[in-house]
Amino acid sequence: MALGLLAGALAAAQDPDVSEHGLPPGFHSLAIGDPAPDFSLLGVDGRTYSLADFRDSRFLMVIFLSNHCPASHAAETRFIPFVKGIRGRGVAVVAINPNSLEGLRLEELGYTKYSDSYDEMKTYAKERGFVFPYLYDGATQTTAKAYGCLCTPHLFIFDQERRLRYKGRFDDSQLPDPASVHSSDGAVAMEALLAGRPVPVEVTRPMGCSTKWMTKQNMVAEGNEAWKRLPVSVEPVDAAGIAALARNPTNRLRVINLWATWCVPCVEEFPGLVALSRRLETRDFDLITISVDDPKDKDKALRFLERMHAAVPVGARASVAKQGRRTNNFIYTGPGGDALAQALDPKWPGGYPYTVVIAPGGEIVERYPGGLDVADFQSRLIDRLGVYYK
Repeated sequence: MALGLLAGALAAAQDPDVSEHGLPPGFHSLAIGDPAPDFSLLGVDGRTYSLADFRDSRFLMVIFLSNHCPASHAAETRFIPFVKGIRGRGVAVVAINPNSLEGLRLEELGYTKYSDSYDEMKTYAKERGFVFPYLYDGATQTTAKAYGCLCTPHLFIFDQERRLRYKGRFDDSQLPDPASVHSSDGAVAMEALLAGRPVPVEVTRPMGCSTKWMTKQNMVAEGNEAWKRLPVSVEPVDAAGIAALARNPTNRLRVINLWATWCVPCVEEFPGLVALSRRLETRDFDLITISVDDPKDKDKALRFLERMHAAVPVGARASVAKQGRRTNNFIYTGPGGDALAQALDPKWPGGYPYTVVIAPGGEIVERYPGGLDVADFQSRLIDRLGVYYK
């Protein structure tokens, strides 16, 4: 499990110290019995919602979810069926995305095709089959601060008088496998209220990806600058070396991209590939670039790679070293044409750029001659890698 992405995964169940834990000014942790804070938030359906829109329901479930968080993804696989199962029982449900894009680092998006923007919420909600309004709070985060949203997912249940009766996790697993759930705290609380019984456990620890507060934008900027300072290198590789790379004797998905400084489509798609490498740095993934510039132009290729900040991601360094490499960038020194094709992929039709996706063990599972749509490519890779923690 990539716990490095879970900043604040086991968030405090009691009122946190704002200054100690870096929570933003105005953050308020609701106590059991507190009234539900009102809101006015835009939903993915284009409507603006407030508490009044749910006045006719006996109970209200407010859950903070996000597009990018794998713990949220996992909880949704159980939360959505649960919501469908309590239809007609007087329970209103609303989901809210609390995250600011200004507080979200690119490396935190390795488990999703989407960022946490409002526009991408529309596609995400449709893809996941949300059966409840999905509202955007990322512009001001006023609602997240009023409710005390520590992470996604974070659940709050209110009674008919809109007094808080439960807050915390929906269940105790960050994995999609139902067998990994040992305590369905949120569901138990809701069923107890529906049956007219006291909630057995009113407060639990929410577990998930910390709320991406806009006050963290300086940390995001520092991370971007740190990436630009990482060392970039390029090393020679012959046909035998490329064949060894293509065999991929690792447990990682490997992308090999052939490019050249004189190739306009290569240059155009390259920044997107670098961003993808950074985005997936915590996943079992490697981007390997091979320049087909003349070997005597190695310095020219290196200068281009430096401008692109094509470094080995920090999260991938240990794996790269274990593989016996010092870099992810190479320049081809062998004979061109058929020798290069035989080394990398005999089905290569020719031309640059050329990109292959190689599964562990060496099977080429995707080929991209003549360039690629980086957004679509990213989506396909994340589908292969999976959107959940393992």
